[in-house]
Amino acid sequence: MRDRDYAKEYREYHGKPEQIKNRAKRNSARRKAANSGLVRKGDGMEVDHKRPLSKGGSNHRSNLRIVTRKTNRTKGDR
Repeated sequence: MRDRDYAKEYREYHGKPEQIKNRAKRNSARRKAANSGLVRKGDGMEVDHKRPLSKGGSNHRSNLRIVTRKTNRTKGDR
């Protein structure tokens, strides 16, 4: 098994301006849900974008839902 090159990964993907903006949007969605009492730290729930930000989705309330971590992480496998 090869070691993961995190520095390269950040340089080539996570550090790009578009990805930084998307990360800020995801963090903002989580903060709004937490302030509304929909999620709490350590509760195993995540804020899911029905239409992903990468595919033109937004942080509008109608595009967000609260799901379990497992549900959110396996969503891309479908």
